Amino acid sequence: MRRFVGAVVAALAAVVIVGCTGPSGTDSSGADGGASGGPVVPEPAVPGGPEVAPAAPGETDPDADRQVVTTASATLAVEDPAAGAQRVSELVESVGGRVDERSEQAGSGEGGGEGAAADLVVRVPAAELTGVLADLEDLGDVASVSVSRSDVTTTAVDLDARISALQTSVARLQALMDGAGTTEALLSAEKALSDRQQQLESLQSQRALLADQVELSTLRVHLAPVGVAPAGGPEGFSDGLGTGWRALVSTLGAAVVVLGVVLPWVALAVLVAAAVLVPLRLSRRRAAVDPPVPPQG
Repeated sequence: MRRFVGAVVAALAAVVIVGCTGPSGTDSSGADGGASGGPVVPEPAVPGGPEVAPAAPGETDPDADRQVVTTASATLAVEDPAAGAQRVSELVESVGGRVDERSEQAGSGEGGGEGAAADLVVRVPAAELTGVLADLEDLGDVASVSVSRSDVTTTAVDLDARISALQTSVARLQALMDGAGTTEALLSAEKALSDRQQQLESLQSQRALLADQVELSTLRVHLAPVGVAPAGGPEGFSDGLGTGWRALVSTLGAAVVVLGVVLPWVALAVLVAAAVLVPLRLSRRRAAVDPPVPPQG
């Protein structure tokens, strides 16, 4: 009996010892999991802690691949439109652009300023457009500026995909021609290859034109003499007053010119009227002064 009780006590003691040492072993292994090569569970981010690291060097910003076509227009008031057009051309060429169109209209009247104008269509590197528009203020009074942008990324991606597919098709047709066993197969491959090459050249031309429009922005510049009101009318009281004064001076000048043209004709008309009316009036006066002849009985 005593042996049985002793065995039971020994078994209970062993169970108690195992229960006490098990959790401590587990905690030890969990604490040393990182050092022993076991999996490490990342800790959650702490609010207010350091920000997430930036993208890897290999990753690119999606906005960097956008294809944008920019067009702009500007209206300037200058002393001499022809000289202003020359300065605009030099400004555009100094930043790596070019002049596609340039037209000048000579003026009339005193000083040759009336009706004078100049128009230019220039191409400016897209990165330099803002600076060129700012530099126009040094050439004259900028009356108006407008800029519009169009995103053509989808069109560019579509063209690139179609060009790549046609290039692959052309390469396969060329390989098919090299291995053609019959004349009919060779002729059929040649016809298909010619069609593919025409389509490829057309798409490549469209892609080149689109790339040129993206790289070089189009800027239209209109130059008019100082004193000519812009298409939108004067802005503010001072502009309206100046425009009204210039219009008054111009009207008076035109009236003087008209008077100079009409004055000789007026003088001639007075002379003719005098030559006709004076003898007529003299004859009437003589008729009134002479007494009537009495009738003879």
